[in-house]
Amino acid sequence: MKRILLVLATMALATLLASGMANAILNGQPDGNRHPYVGLVTDDEFVCSGAAISPKVFLTAAHCFEEPGQEVSVTFDPDGFYGEEDSVFHTGTWYPDPRFCGACGGGLVGFATPDVAVVILDEPVRLDRYASLPSRGLVDRLANKTRATAVGYGIQDRLKDLDEGELFTRYYAPVELIQSNNRISEEFLKVTANPSQGKGGICFGDSGGPILRGDTILGVNSIVTNGNCAGVTYAYRIDTAEALAFIRSVIRTHT
Repeated sequence: MKRILLVLATMALATLLASGMANAILNGQPDGNRHPYVGLVTDDEFVCSGAAISPKVFLTAAHCFEEPGQEVSVTFDPDGFYGEEDSVFHTGTWYPDPRFCGACGGGLVGFATPDVAVVILDEPVRLDRYASLPSRGLVDRLANKTRATAVGYGIQDRLKDLDEGELFTRYYAPVELIQSNNRISEEFLKVTANPSQGKGGICFGDSGGPILRGDTILGVNSIVTNGNCAGVTYAYRIDTAEALAFIRSVIRTHT
């Protein structure tokens, strides 16, 4: 139940490599160095995205992996696994919000909240800049149709057969917030992705990647509403008191 089809998560590396599936944000563009703090995180079986908010602290989604406290690896290479001289991976420890339960309800089709996790890297990683946490309640102060940016290493186009070296690269795309009462939970951002309007989408492997307003993280990618990764998607808000308290508690305890 934890890795149901509609979760943006993590697909087995072997499955992706064997199928030739492409990667990254749907209808997006190669990110290059626009968002140097967005990284790919893996336990060598599954893949998610995420964002560093400091040299040792990396945010991602709670549904990405299985065991709290397990070792994971993170790269910030925009070419993911296939950097020109091999991507550099940084080890760290993954701490999901302990309240997360993948089959306990609280979200779309029984998917639970809170879907946020923190990776504490073993050694500091120096980047050109880092993402920032939002102020409490920031999303509630944003207007309907506020433009934001989705960034991740997930599937770009499930119909294309790209070369191996084009898998798992960082893409970005504009998205638009939907501020309405018609949403699954107040804990989620509702995000529209309409290619005909120049907006991008989110798909498998983009789990944990940020929805950004500038360099501020509004939410981490969590759920899509259909298996084709089309239409409305949802990101778990990190501007709530509960999410911010969890993130700060991990930082206090483990850094």
